[in-house]
Amino acid sequence: MTRKATDCRDTPSVSNCSLYISGEEEEVIRAAAEHMVSVHEHQDSPAMREQIRASLKEPVAGS
Repeated sequence: MTRKATDCRDTPSVSNCSLYISGEEEEVIRAAAEHMVSVHEHQDSPAMREQIRASLKEPVAGS
């Protein structure tokens, strides 16, 4: 099981969102996509999910 993470603070936004998501890769992509649609008003698409996948990083220790 390889954990990955994404952090809204890595992408500037009007809302100054600070959400940090970590988990297995597909879980993070799914949760981040849902968050981007519901909070940041993006449209879900394969391209958006690929951008999320490309931006994943190793999680912070203890996450």
